[in-house]
Amino acid sequence: MKSRRKLAGVLAILVTLFVGYAVLLWQGPWWLDGGHLGNGKLQPADGMVITGFRTVLVALGAGAVAAAGLYYTDRTLRHTRDRDREQVELSRESQVTDRYVEAIKLLGSDRTVERLGGIYSLERIMRDSSKDHLTVVEVLAAFIREHASAPDHALQPDGSYPRPTEYVQAALTVLGRRPQRVEPFRIDLRFINLRGADLKAARLERVRLAGANLERADLTEAHLEEAWMQETRLEGAWLNRAHLQDANLRAADLRGASLQDAHFEGARIHEADLSTASGCAAEQLQKAVLDDDTKLPSGIGVTLSVAE
Repeated sequence: MKSRRKLAGVLAILVTLFVGYAVLLWQGPWWLDGGHLGNGKLQPADGMVITGFRTVLVALGAGAVAAAGLYYTDRTLRHTRDRDREQVELSRESQVTDRYVEAIKLLGSDRTVERLGGIYSLERIMRDSSKDHLTVVEVLAAFIREHASAPDHALQPDGSYPRPTEYVQAALTVLGRRPQRVEPFRIDLRFINLRGADLKAARLERVRLAGANLERADLTEAHLEEAWMQETRLEGAWLNRAHLQDANLRAADLRGASLQDAHFEGARIHEADLSTASGCAAEQLQKAVLDDDTKLPSGIGVTLSVAE
């Protein structure tokens, strides 16, 4: 009903404009110069005035029609482009959804190769679709928690401790190299067993690793700024050049860890055990926050910041 009323209104305007234009074309010269043309005796010069006026008016009318045509064409093209863009976006989202569903199915498989396929499919989705970034991060974190939650103290036949499974390591790798986007939450990896994990240069800012087992994990150059690592087991871990600024390492076990050139500015390491850590210099801990229960390597006896 609204569209009919709108169409009727547009038609009424067009009819009014056409009638007004016709009247102006007919009587316009007399309205403009009626003093010379109104006596009924037209001279050759009067004909030139009338012809010139009507020629100009016809040109203006043609220009207005052309402008209206261009405007209508532009609006039509804009509408078509917007509609095509919406269709492309809907098609893309449908494809992403199909890919996501298939990736989740692979992730739930019992076969390692299919789980790996699901993990790397989720990584591709995360990179292609910023809207799905947070969902993929949470799914991968949940997958790691599920498959690395139980503490594993059994030794391998060669006397070494087992490392994370291939698919858990793949999920950790994908999380560690995810695109840098705003994330309103902390990745939750608390109380899981990541002994011997390869996390070199991983982006794990603000991650929750409280109570996790990271013994002998490779965290070289890892980004752990503002991470929550209370009571995290880091015995024998490689933390060379790791970024631990403003991290919470309360009661963390760093015995035997390699800390060469690690960054501890603002890190809270009170009650932490660094007694047998290697490569740690007083200058690295100068801006860290300690307390009387912090166990430092022998030979570090300078005055350091103390936690309140």
